[in-house]
Amino acid sequence: MTTWIFGILYIIVGIVVLVLVLLHSGRGGGLSDMFGGGLGATAAGSTSVERNLDRLTVVFSLLFGFLTLALAFILDK
Repeated sequence: MTTWIFGILYIIVGIVVLVLVLLHSGRGGGLSDMFGGGLGATAAGSTSVERNLDRLTVVFSLLFGFLTLALAFILDK
């Protein structure tokens, strides 16, 4: 029963982490700059929304890591 609860929670937290990472704005320096996509990146500043998004991403990423370890220990029986 515990495995099912942790498994469902693991999937939900994984989807939330994926969405949070995709919500981040690009910082430039990647492939988008090579093709001219990074021209507007210099005007973007660090707002409170971005800081809160960063904090949420870190919290859910840590939760995802802890759930990974918990499932590894539970399934190692």
